[in-house]
Amino acid sequence: MTGEPPKGVIVFLHGWGANAQDLAPLSQLLNLPDYQFLFPNAPFPHPYVSTGRMWYNLHENQGQGLAESRQSLIEWLQSLESTTGIPLSHTILSGFSQGGAMTLDVGLTLPLAGLTSLSGYLHPLKSITATHPPVLIVHGRQDYVVPLSAAISAREQLMQSGVAVQYHEFEMGHEIRPEAIPVIRDFVVTKLSGESKQVS
Repeated sequence: MTGEPPKGVIVFLHGWGANAQDLAPLSQLLNLPDYQFLFPNAPFPHPYVSTGRMWYNLHENQGQGLAESRQSLIEWLQSLESTTGIPLSHTILSGFSQGGAMTLDVGLTLPLAGLTSLSGYLHPLKSITATHPPVLIVHGRQDYVVPLSAAISAREQLMQSGVAVQYHEFEMGHEIRPEAIPVIRDFVVTKLSGESKQVS
C-alpha cells in the first residue's frame, strides 16, 4: 500500500486443500501497490490436508458445504465496503481451481467490477445479475486436474448468457505461471481504473 486510500480491492479465493496463504504471493507478483489484496480462508477443514481448507467437499458427500460457503462468501463480500471503504463496483473477485468455481458462482450475482477464474470451472448456471460483471478465464492446456474442456465450456455458457468473457490459454498445467501474470494484471487494472497498463 502507498498510504493513500486503495483504488480498489482484489480478493483471491484459494483452491481445494490449500489455504489463504497459497495465493498471497500474487500480491507482489501483480505489482499493484495502489490496491488492497484480501485472501480469505475457505470455511471448512480439508479431510486429508491438515493445513488445508475447502469451499465444499469434492469427494465423499460431493458438493456438501457449497450452499453454506456461497452464503457466507456473499455476506462477507457485501460487508467489505464497510471495512475497506471500497464499494463492490471497485472490487475484483478472483479464484484458483475450486476458488475459481466459487468466484463464478458467487460473483455473477453481485455488482463487482470483474471476475477472474484461474484453472477453474463453472457450477451449473443459476441466476446472474442483469449487469453481470466481465469475466477473465485463464487455463492451462496441460491441466489434468481441471481439464481445458471445463474452461471452454464455461466460456461458451457464460457468453451464451450475455457475459463479457476474456479467455486465455497457456502452455501450463494446474498452476499460475509467470506468463499469465500480465494478463491478470491488465484485466484487473482495466476493470478498476479504465486504463490498460502493462507490468513494468
